[in-house]
Parts: sequence; structure tokens; C-alpha cells
Amino acid sequence: MTIRIVQLGSPRHPQEGTRIGTVRRPPRGVPKSEFASGDWYDVWFPNLAPSAELVKLAQATRSAAEWQAFERAYRAEMKAPEQSRELDLLAALSHGSHFSMGCYCQDEARCHRSVLRALLQERGAALE
Repeated sequence: MTIRIVQLGSPRHPQEGTRIGTVRRPPRGVPKSEFASGDWYDVWFPNLAPSAELVKLAQATRSAAEWQAFERAYRAEMKAPEQSRELDLLAALSHGSHFSMGCYCQDEARCHRSVLRALLQERGAALE
């Protein structure tokens, strides 16, 4: 059993399980009824998305130092009790079921999902 970190909107892997969207906003121009069938997500979970301010910061990063500043700020947001408990829960669930989590960004290296992957790994999650 594992968590797969994915780009939302990409084709699903046969063993992917439930797809969780960890994004601040739903996909633009896509009817809610087509979120799952369009390979966006089955469940929207914005609690693990960066705040609106951090999304802007991430989109504006050009240098490694700017990305590190984003990563530190996002990790700080994920230390809040609610988010920390949610990450712990998802890490525990990864040992008993398949599911995926993701964001829209093409490049995972410059996306909060790379940090999310690390946070889950630090909690002992089973990751693919």
C-alpha cells in the first residue's frame, strides 16, 4: 500500500486509488461533475495546500534561495496542529491503502507536492 504523488489532470495509474487534490482552488473551467472523470481529483483537500500568499511566492520563485524560502514557509504552515494531524493520518493510512495526492504544477521540483512528499516521508508514510 502506498501514496503516489501526482500531477492533477495526468492519466491515472491502475493502482492509484483515490486521488486527493491538495490545491487551493478547483481546476478552472472544469465542471465539478467532471473532476474525477477528467483525472483531476476525487476529493478536494485544500487544507494541505499552501496559503494564497505562499502560492504567489512559489509562482514567483526564480532562484534556489527563493525556493528554499518558500519551502521553509510552507513547512511552517504544515506545522500547525490541524495540518500536522492530517499529515500524520495520511502517513498512517498509507500502510493500509493505495491513494494519491497532487497539484497542477508540471515540475514537481518547483511545486509544494515535493515538500508534501518529504513531509509524509518524514512521518513514515509508504510512498511510491
